[in-house]
Amino acid sequence: MKRITSMLLVIFLLLGTLAGCSSSEKLQKDRVKIGIMLSDVGLGDQSFSDAAFAGLGKARDELDILFDYRELQTVGSYEKGFTELVEAENDVVIGLGFMVLEDLEKVAKKYPEQQFILIDSVSELDNITSITFKEEQGSFLAGAVAGMASKSNIVGFIGGADVPLIRKFKAGFEQGVKAVNPKAEVKAAFANDFGNAELGGKIASGMIEEGADVLYAAAGFTGVGVLKEAQAKKKLAIGVDSDQYYYAEKAIVTSMLKNVDVALYEIVKEFKEDKKLSAKQIELGINENGVGLAPIRVIKLTQDQEKNLKDLEAKISSNEVSIQLD
Repeated sequence: MKRITSMLLVIFLLLGTLAGCSSSEKLQKDRVKIGIMLSDVGLGDQSFSDAAFAGLGKARDELDILFDYRELQTVGSYEKGFTELVEAENDVVIGLGFMVLEDLEKVAKKYPEQQFILIDSVSELDNITSITFKEEQGSFLAGAVAGMASKSNIVGFIGGADVPLIRKFKAGFEQGVKAVNPKAEVKAAFANDFGNAELGGKIASGMIEEGADVLYAAAGFTGVGVLKEAQAKKKLAIGVDSDQYYYAEKAIVTSMLKNVDVALYEIVKEFKEDKKLSAKQIELGINENGVGLAPIRVIKLTQDQEKNLKDLEAKISSNEVSIQLD
């Protein structure tokens, strides 16, 4: 009798375990799954990829979603990374950065029922939602701060590549500088590399030798080298994408915030609620909390300068100030 009772107990526990596993698998299957292919440098760029990762991390913690990611250095090509994320049955697959466009479209054509999101470029394919930012608006404000902060009337811009997206940063920055300091000269250079901090430091050093005392880089991890070189040479710098103050606390006056984390969190929230992506193309500027400035640190603006900066932001919001792109 004891033996029969023990066998029944084992069977009962086994059935309970199987039922629990089945329930857990169902809960896992019901949760929204998001996959993201990160930009070329990947995690640790202290900029674009890290910001996107933070936004999805927040969505996981607050919205109870699952997310997975791929990096170029491990998968070898964007196309392979996208294919893996689709085959892993993610509800939405995200491509981060203008450089992924071609490979993302290849995969999107193979999987027409899959929903994709493209950050920083625009696709015409029906199953891709494009999210872009008005980087020129935030960069205009960054340029205004640089123009106010410069003592030498020479400031510098370092871009990761000479491409339309980075030229938006450059155009906004140059026009912002001139709006508050018409006499200022803006030196510009392109690193042609988003992942080389040492190269960024060398370019920054050359600009500093030519008299630049405020530097702004839109160059991913290469830009981190610019920030650190500015601090080493006791000059000023402006961060990009996220608040980069903590990478060079004696140099960074502010950062041009490109709120990729906020954008991804909000679109994942929308998808979880509606089970679809409503817009084909989304463009985020100052009015949509897509771009802006981090707090002013290291220097103190005068009351007149603070007022001027607020006025310029209001004029951009109302389209009274128009930023000309190349």
